[in-house]
Formats: sequence, structure tokens, C-alpha cells
Amino acid sequence: MIRTRVVFVHGIRTSATMWRGQLAALDRHGVDARAVDLPGHGARLGEEFTIDAAMDAVGAAVSAAHGDDRAPVLLVGLSLGGYLAMEYAGREPASIDGLVAAACGTLPRGGGLAAYRAAAGLVHRLPDHGLALNRRMAGLFLPPAAAVDIEAGGVALEVMSPALTAVGGLDPLASLARYPGPVWFVNGALDHFRADERTLLRAAADARLVIVPGATHLVSLTHPEAFTDTVLGAVAEVERRAALR
Repeated sequence: MIRTRVVFVHGIRTSATMWRGQLAALDRHGVDARAVDLPGHGARLGEEFTIDAAMDAVGAAVSAAHGDDRAPVLLVGLSLGGYLAMEYAGREPASIDGLVAAACGTLPRGGGLAAYRAAAGLVHRLPDHGLALNRRMAGLFLPPAAAVDIEAGGVALEVMSPALTAVGGLDPLASLARYPGPVWFVNGALDHFRADERTLLRAAADARLVIVPGATHLVSLTHPEAFTDTVLGAVAEVERRAALR
């Protein structure tokens, strides 16, 4: 049987390097995995961020993961990456065999999004556009290795406003309703992006909710073992379903 392959989509301001821990862990388990850099991030710093450009980046990674043997693909996204992964699943439901949407349990609209955009605007007015603050927060709330990984590909300081504006135009509920495959929602118990997690759960045809005790928003970095175990469980379920087909 052809093994499931995994595509990771990173959060805002960071890059594919935030997934280095998961990539190494999955490799030890014999699972082929890759991480994509979104427009305006990582190797694509300076590029314009748009939803369509992000969909092109995710789509290219998914197509490469399928390969010539049409292997099953599990799409995994965190925070910004989670919203984009849900959008991609709704646009191209037949192209992925499972979806893990992490740290994106609040609908991107209304007062919450407006407050986040306002805070990001204030941070961007700092002389360094928030670079020192970003490093300080990473040092305070992440394990040392994770703090290195999250910045290794560069910090996308200019992308906050356009990315948040773009995400505000998404409709995760409609996207989930169009996707018939299995969905895993993964949130840290202490994450502030959980307000609508039950609403999202109900919108999906085949979904389950995983809460990681003690974890905050960056659950894959603060609790990498628990997060990786969830991804491996999702891989196993996708492969079980593929075998039945």
C-alpha cells in the first residue's frame, strides 16, 4: 500500500521551518512530509500575500506530494495555515484525503479580528516593526529549539496587515461544508483562538476535536510530541480508509 504523505502549512510571520520538529519525527516513522512557504514568508519574503497566491502554493505542494503514484495526502495547517488549509479543502475537496486544522478555532470576523488587526498595526509602528517583541515572546513561551525553528526562515514583519485582511474574507464554515473527508481540529487548551471550535466542528461532515492539555496557541511548538502523535493518528486513519477503498 502507498503511504500517506503530509503537507504542512505554517502560521503568520513564520515559515516552513516552524515544522522542522514534525518533519524529523515523521521521517523517523517513515512518513514522507514537506512544508510549504506561503507568499510573503520564508523563501518568499517580500512577495505579495493574497489568498489566491497562497492557494497556488498549497496546491503545488499537494500536487508534488501526490506524486506519480497518486499517494493519499494529509494537509496540516496551523493558525493562518489552518484557515488556508480549510479554504483549500473547500476549493479542492477531491485533492486531499484528510485535513488537520490547528489553532484556528475562532471565525475570522467581527470584533476579534478587528482588535487583532489594530494590535498588529500598533506593533508595526515600532522602529523594528516588532522584531524584538516577536523574539522576546518566542523566548518566553516556546522551548529553546522551537524558538529557533520559528525564526530560522525569517520573520515576515510586513505581511500582518495584508494577511489578516485577506483571511477576514474567508468563510471557513462554507469551506468545511464542501469537504467530505476526515477533519481533525487540534487546539491547545490555553489557546485564545477557540471561541468557535464547536461551530467549526458541526460544520464539517466528518470531524473530531483534539484538545491538548496545557498547550497554548502554537500547539505544535509548545507540545510537539502530542501534536505529532495526532498527525500520525490522522495518517493511520487516512491509510485505513484508503485500504478499505
